[in-house]
Order: sequence, then C-alpha cells, then structure tokens
Amino acid sequence: MQTLSDILNLARERAEKTRLPYAGALTPQEASEVLRLAPGARLVDVRTRAELDWVGRIPGAAEIEWNAWPGGVPNAHFLVDLARQIDPEALLMFICRSGARSHNAAMAATEAGFTACYNVLEGFEGDKDANGHRGRIGGWRHAGLPWFQS
Repeated sequence: MQTLSDILNLARERAEKTRLPYAGALTPQEASEVLRLAPGARLVDVRTRAELDWVGRIPGAAEIEWNAWPGGVPNAHFLVDLARQIDPEALLMFICRSGARSHNAAMAATEAGFTACYNVLEGFEGDKDANGHRGRIGGWRHAGLPWFQS
C-alpha cells in the first residue's frame, strides 16, 4: 500500500515531466486514496449542474461549475465560489468529465494562490472508446469508486 507521500510524489513527478503549472496529476484511484489518507483534502467537481444531475455525483465533493449550464459559458465566479467553500491551504483535487476542465481549474486556482492543486486524470467518465462512448475506458466511475445518481 502506498503512503500519502508516495502518491503525492508520483503526482508531482507527473507534473514535472509534463510541465504542469500546478502541484500534480493523480489517477482517480490515487485521488480516492488521498481523500482517505488526508482528511483535510477536498475533491472539487467542476462539471456542470446538468452533468452532476444526469450522469452522477461523487459523495462529499465540492461542486463548483467551471462552465455554467446551459450554454457552457465560463463561470465568472469560479474562484470566488472556490474561496468561499474551500480553505486555500487545503490539498485540492479537481475533477471533471475527462480531465480537461479540471486541468484549467487547477491552473486558475494555483494562479489565485491556492497552494496545493492537483488534477484528476481521466475525470469522472474517462476517455471515449472506439464508438465514441465514455465510461468504459478510465475515469472515476469505471474504477468503481464511490458515486451516485440523482
């Protein structure tokens, strides 16, 4: 079993290797383990309300849209909402559908002064398969981690 330090060091190595501007990149399994090992860590789900309602939610995750629904317009209040809900010293792990919006959220939070921001690779639904469907290759849900539908 890996320790919290082992997991975070691996995430930092990924960030250094790919020149990410935030603390690190975690697999869904690693993010789940960080939540277990670091009680103050927070998972921030940046998917839209529609995605949360129709696709599924992660228990205990802070839900702050990166893009607002409907229309996909950037949430101009994202950083204000984040600061209102989350301690800026907390270890933050951002997740979206596939890892792209959460990458942007981790960058923005880091630039805003949050000190330990990580992206959850693969996101909630993972990559598309050969038929263009998500949920079968990678992702939080495919890994069998806790989630529920509304």
